[in-house]
Amino acid sequence: MASRTVEVAVGVPVLAPEREVTWPKRTKTRLSNGLEVILAESHTIPKFHGELFFRSGNAGVADRAPGLAEMTATVVRTGTQKRASRKIEEDLRRIGADLSAQAGSDTSAISFSGLSEFAEPLLGLVQELVREASFPETEFERERRQRLEEVKLQRRQPGFLASERLRKVLFGAHPYALVAPTEAQVAAYKLDDLKTVYRDFYTPQNGLLLLVGDFEPQEMLKTIEKVFGAWSGKKPETKPFPAPVHPRGRRVYLVHMPGAVQTQILAGCHAVTRKHPDWIRLGLTNSLYGGAFNSRLVMNIREDKGYTYSPRSSVTPLRQHGFFSVSAAVRNDVVAASLTESFYELDKLRSLPVPAAELADAQNYLSGVFSLGLATQDGLLTQFATVAQHELPDDFLETYRAKVRAVTSEEVLTTARKYLDSANLQIVLAGDRAQIESQAALFGDLEIFDAQGNVLQP
Repeated sequence: MASRTVEVAVGVPVLAPEREVTWPKRTKTRLSNGLEVILAESHTIPKFHGELFFRSGNAGVADRAPGLAEMTATVVRTGTQKRASRKIEEDLRRIGADLSAQAGSDTSAISFSGLSEFAEPLLGLVQELVREASFPETEFERERRQRLEEVKLQRRQPGFLASERLRKVLFGAHPYALVAPTEAQVAAYKLDDLKTVYRDFYTPQNGLLLLVGDFEPQEMLKTIEKVFGAWSGKKPETKPFPAPVHPRGRRVYLVHMPGAVQTQILAGCHAVTRKHPDWIRLGLTNSLYGGAFNSRLVMNIREDKGYTYSPRSSVTPLRQHGFFSVSAAVRNDVVAASLTESFYELDKLRSLPVPAAELADAQNYLSGVFSLGLATQDGLLTQFATVAQHELPDDFLETYRAKVRAVTSEEVLTTARKYLDSANLQIVLAGDRAQIESQAALFGDLEIFDAQGNVLQP
């Protein structure tokens, strides 16, 4: 036995030492109008990538209508006082640039990229969009029709329905509970609503301009000051949000989808935000459970049992709160078996220390994925934006890999027990009631809904 062990060990390739990351030089400043600016040099290609984001999103206007900030960002992109939608597209093509606008729960943003030699005209277009958006009526109506079709389609997607229900269960009256508007809410959108969001959110004191690319920082700062210096506007007022609910004990929420041939499983509980000192430990713990392709959950219900193709777990960090979730789309006949195995792996991680080799594999995985994300200007932009948006320490990226590797097996055990709250995990199943109701009832008190969110009788 001993000789065979040596032969196997000799045949296993040894990982090369982890490469040092040379971080781009970063320049941080704030314009006199309050706009925060972060510049990072990356001279690999003659381009630059940028994002102008605002620290307000759908949650900030959920009391008016769900998804209102997202619709505002979409329509902002369609025209300014100087350029109609077609002219914007022509000008972007002429300088070889891309530009998009979007909003999430906590932020709204305009993202863009282009050749460094055309930085000033591209930034000039961004400036027009945030100062002089024209909100054309025809574009608004077109985008609203498109959103209505998207909302109708979402109501036929098990993954969306499960996510919507879980967020409502975890967050209650908090705006994070609202992941999308209803058809009626989209139909009730008014152009004046969008203009109000625009005036409130799209201000320099609420914004941060982040650029990564092939430029000289001081020259780029001069261009930024020239383009954005005359912009004005204050921060929007901060609204207090209701506290999320913290359900105790396992409960099951079944979203009935007549005729569905498989079931979307989604279970979750509250966790932490990126600013929390346990964030890195929780990320590693999640990677061991279901956050990587060779994780325990994947090896169990995909590779061993064949119940599903794509099980996974994740930790979602919103600005004010975070949550842990595990998901899988499975055949109707193995819903109970899939849940049983998912809880088995969860409870095992909460009960026994992780072996050293398995922990090292997970640390290598997280460190490797992180390093791959730094290979492009766009990847660097994403990392710097994460630090800025979540107000993380300035050295968060530089120290990340070392902190991942410093996590011990005992810390993983403690973290799993603290955050992978097996006893209070809320379970959502989106599928055919007739096929899965008896299985669902095995795991807790059962509530049943239709695809529109209406309660159905047991």
